[in-house]
Amino acid sequence: MNYSYNIVMDIKETVGNNLRLARQAKGLTQKEVAFALKKYQPDYSQYETGKIELDYEKIVALCKLLDTTPNELFDGLI
Repeated sequence: MNYSYNIVMDIKETVGNNLRLARQAKGLTQKEVAFALKKYQPDYSQYETGKIELDYEKIVALCKLLDTTPNELFDGLI
């Protein structure tokens, strides 16, 4: 595997895991967060599993919804 590919996968997985923890800390379900983002639950689930990267707009929206910061979502990468 390509080194840069591994880094991207680590980022998506770390962000996804931190996103899941932030959602659970707020007591929200994936379905509730998906609804707030105007997404379907299976689509949102792919963010938490690291299958889909978040764009800037979604990061900002999720941080507001989950009372977290981008730094907290990316925590653990360095």
